[in-house]
Amino acid sequence: MFTGIFAFSNLYSPFYAPKQFNYSAIKPFMKKYCTFLVLLQCIANMAFCQDFNAIQKDAEDRMAGKKGIPYGNNKQAGKYYTVRGFKMYCEVYGTGKPLLIIHGNGGSINNFVYQIPFFAQKYKVIIADSRAQGKSVDNGDSLTYEMMADDYAGLLDAMKIDSANVIGWSDGGINALLLAIRHPEKVKKLAVTGANLQPDTSAVYQEVWDLVTPEYNGLKQKSNLTAKEKASLKLLRLLCEQPHIPLSALQTIKVPALVMGGDHDVIKVEHTMQIFHNIPNAYLYIFPNSGHSTPIVYANEFNKKVDNFFSTPYRVIKSEGRFF
Repeated sequence: MFTGIFAFSNLYSPFYAPKQFNYSAIKPFMKKYCTFLVLLQCIANMAFCQDFNAIQKDAEDRMAGKKGIPYGNNKQAGKYYTVRGFKMYCEVYGTGKPLLIIHGNGGSINNFVYQIPFFAQKYKVIIADSRAQGKSVDNGDSLTYEMMADDYAGLLDAMKIDSANVIGWSDGGINALLLAIRHPEKVKKLAVTGANLQPDTSAVYQEVWDLVTPEYNGLKQKSNLTAKEKASLKLLRLLCEQPHIPLSALQTIKVPALVMGGDHDVIKVEHTMQIFHNIPNAYLYIFPNSGHSTPIVYANEFNKKVDNFFSTPYRVIKSEGRFF
């Protein structure tokens, strides 16, 4: 677009125009062209002025099963698998190459209401409730990201699936990274958004910690916790005290990766870039005007970016290739 603008600017310049140039001949076209530019700018502005309240309401309704398939509570698609000492609830949609999707802390299958129907058109979408979350009940006291990564490897084994493309959001992104590190044979390609490597302010903004830690500290100090409070404490401990993934571990990931995040995510952009820089074959995508919920707020863009990444060969860009 800018190239076009500069070209027409040159036509109007006395330093570039021929002496016999007929300006009146292009005036009607220039008027239409300028109108078109204004229209494009208006469309661009509208794209950045989304009704986030409406998006949130639509997502909540879909997660509650009010608009179509009740993802996460679909008897026709759901099944329990015995995996590493507990029953893991999983739903499967579509046919094709396997695609494993992993939700975040305290989440569930229904967090991906915009991804499941999109990807089920061409993939066999495998999506489960992680250990101690959703319908995958685990009353044990311990919970780590490593345990959950091993759970997902066990789930694929139980389903007799040798490997899959993987999408992970937030804690699901951490699980996906660890799956690729601990079970590299299980991952074909890896797409993560909003993941972190350590639980501190080098990765997460202080204002976010200030929102989370009071509840965690309160539950730690409380005696006679209810069953619900015990479950919350376990997830908050996971959130506040883990993970601890060294950069050297990221560097062992050989499969192509798409590392994503929002420019105003709870995870600092520079931390997301650190993950990108330490995976040998990785792309980086930062969603503008975005917080942590990239798969919801920018569902269409998210889906298309990830699908394109899965569908096309990884391109090594170096040397002269950096110019194109």
